[in-house]
Amino acid sequence: MGTSTVTGIDSVIIESDDAASTQRFVDEALGLGDIVKVRASDEPTAGFRGFSLSLVFEQPADVDRVAAAALAGGATQVKPVAKSFWGYGGSVRAPDGTVWTLASSSKKNTAEVTGRVAQVVLLLGVSDVRVTKAFYDGAGLAIGRSFGSKYVEFDTPGAAVTLALQSRRAVAKNAGVDADGTGSHRLRISGGLGRLTDPDGFTWE
Repeated sequence: MGTSTVTGIDSVIIESDDAASTQRFVDEALGLGDIVKVRASDEPTAGFRGFSLSLVFEQPADVDRVAAAALAGGATQVKPVAKSFWGYGGSVRAPDGTVWTLASSSKKNTAEVTGRVAQVVLLLGVSDVRVTKAFYDGAGLAIGRSFGSKYVEFDTPGAAVTLALQSRRAVAKNAGVDADGTGSHRLRISGGLGRLTDPDGFTWE
């Protein structure tokens, strides 16, 4: 099994037809310009791109603040934020097409509202969770949590972004979008694994 000898993900790079407006959305609506970069691209893409970026917050009010900022910044609502069995959250689609989920495991507000993101999770939708899990294990990422072929989360202490895996259909369902999509992922991953491409075509640099 892999060990925690690599840094994991330092940043993610979203590729966009309009890099300036996408970077502005990331900076102003989400406040994530330090770990989410944007690069211009005209690679063909349609529908779901096979991943979601999940923002985890300490309390519902922080979810509300960032969801409102995202919608004001041009995002479209996919799943309205609401209480659920597991907590509180919803999802939006950014103007560039990236799907963002916003969530808190808490159902009550206990502190001042800051909108601060406690954790960023890159959730890759893969064709075979076990195969992709083995790929990243072999590349040197330690497995933190694993639920068979359902969900895998890697243990990368100190990394800016947590990497997790689910089936493509499960990621789309969680985000509230259709799983169909073709073309480029419009995503690059920057981190300590060097240059590689995983079994589902996600590229590290």
